[in-house]
Amino acid sequence: MKTLREMRTFLLLWITQSFSSFGSAMTSYSLVIWSYTQKGSALMTALLMVSTYTPYVILSIFAGALSDRWNKKATMLVCDSVAAVSTVVMFVLLKNGLLEIWHLYLINAVGGLMNTVQSPASEVAVSRILPKKHYQRVGGLRYFSNALNSIFVPILATAVVGLFGMTAVVAFDLATFSAAFLVLALAIKIPEPGGNPENGNARSSLENQAEKAKFMDSVKDGISFLKNERGLLCMIMFLSSINLIASIYSAALPAMVLSKGIGGQKALGLVNSVIGISMLIGSVLASAVPAPKNRVRTIFVCLFISMGTENIMLALGRSPVVWCVGGFLGYILIPLMSTNLDAIMRLRVPDGIQGRVYSVRNTFQFFTIPAGYFLGGFLVDKVFEPFMARFAAGTFLERVFGTGKGSGAALLFFVIAFAGVAVCIIFRTSRSIRALEKEELERK
Repeated sequence: MKTLREMRTFLLLWITQSFSSFGSAMTSYSLVIWSYTQKGSALMTALLMVSTYTPYVILSIFAGALSDRWNKKATMLVCDSVAAVSTVVMFVLLKNGLLEIWHLYLINAVGGLMNTVQSPASEVAVSRILPKKHYQRVGGLRYFSNALNSIFVPILATAVVGLFGMTAVVAFDLATFSAAFLVLALAIKIPEPGGNPENGNARSSLENQAEKAKFMDSVKDGISFLKNERGLLCMIMFLSSINLIASIYSAALPAMVLSKGIGGQKALGLVNSVIGISMLIGSVLASAVPAPKNRVRTIFVCLFISMGTENIMLALGRSPVVWCVGGFLGYILIPLMSTNLDAIMRLRVPDGIQGRVYSVRNTFQFFTIPAGYFLGGFLVDKVFEPFMARFAAGTFLERVFGTGKGSGAALLFFVIAFAGVAVCIIFRTSRSIRALEKEELERK
């Protein structure tokens, strides 16, 4: 009960924002299925995520300087509102038979732009409303909500669209947004240092200095901090490499599961739901277990196991059951990895410059995601599928990875499995990573 009292403001924010994210995820999932059925192209579908992440990674490095100056609560409210308007525009186009793939690219780009500013504001807000001793629980709870999304979004989105149409999905999305907006606006107080919690005019001395500095000087603050924190920067680049491989995986997964005869929409929904169950269990464990003695080692072990299991099973599996087992093993340890990474960041970055540092982190760590989605779609459509199509029936590759459409994506999973393991081994030997590990052990 004491813990609940200490975390009550964060929990209220987390529950309502997670509820809103669930509605948005249902809309996004329905649109991914719609886009693939329209074009049948992994690349065209992957470009949905490319358009979302591109403005995010390009402009994040500047957004932190703005976020540290602006009122965090107002920033979150405005960004959420613009995203909701974009959903309404998409729905109007769909109902009038005017929706095209390029409309979704543009709408996703607007959403990515809003997330660029909202993300650092949200990170700083959490640091201000939550006691430091509960930082590890934040990552676990966030993965808990993400896991619930992964479990129920495919099931509910498919059922709701089938029974009531896209109208019901969008209505639910907007209803969850409205609830989250009202709670944040009326019931959540996010302190602004040195002044009234609802007033961003009074600032700490550090923020006053940032206000007087030139904009580009503020941007450089985040870069300079990470330049001096070489271990932290190297860890971010490690995660950037992992994100490249993970986004190639994400682009190839729908193409393989939807294309194979044993797959289809139900199989894709089943695999995503099992992944969600895995993250749910992992998030509970991450929130409940005590902080490990060696956070850095924990991060590497978790990602090594994830990279080395899921992709191999997806590559060699011939049934949805095997794909589900691979998805479960691949995601069970991701929440534990994320909570420890989140704790390292929050404990090492001063509150006054977190927005700037987190924005630079977002650019460096996530710039590979749009590249990975594009690369994954391109490799499936233009390289691996044509490569597998050249082989006659009964050849070794076809016996291993299957025949017909989807076999090329399976071969791609086999390749990225070894790439992921190699990345973990290479970065684990980095001097900067080992120095960070030593500093974290000494801190304890």
